[in-house]
Amino acid sequence: MISALIHVPRPADPEAVERLADTLSALVEGVAAGLVADAVIVSAQAFSGLEIIADGSGAALVVSGSENPWQAAARAARRDWLLCLEAGDLPREGWIRSVDRFVGTARPDIVLGRLHRSHAALGDRLGALVDTLINRATTRPGDLVRRASLLGAPPPSPRQRPKALSAWVDRA
Repeated sequence: MISALIHVPRPADPEAVERLADTLSALVEGVAAGLVADAVIVSAQAFSGLEIIADGSGAALVVSGSENPWQAAARAARRDWLLCLEAGDLPREGWIRSVDRFVGTARPDIVLGRLHRSHAALGDRLGALVDTLINRATTRPGDLVRRASLLGAPPPSPRQRPKALSAWVDRA
């Protein structure tokens, strides 16, 4: 089982709560399949709409302030593997099988899997490519990462590359 971390970068945006609800709804299938155990909503600032959605969905709400949002959310997560998403992300059909297979078969030295993001901006794609080329693993939306690695555990290998998963994330 995994925990889903959902980052809401601009909670005051009028459409942020709607995008968050879309992402949570897309995860229901993973909950029903026994893959997603819990969800953590994370934002840099508190917003009443986020509190209402978190309360209604049973998700934890974390206000990260200036801290890295993924690290702040990882402390509230309950599972070893974390699926990092941004509000509005919608995993495509087949994501459950791909993520379940990865989590079930990943060697202990594998700490990061990456779902393909069809809507990623050119800058984000170039950043991911540079990270891969220089063997640096930076957590991004669409990543499946071990909780311990986000909480500061030393990496099992200094040359850890993200493993590409055969799953895609679209945008609401």
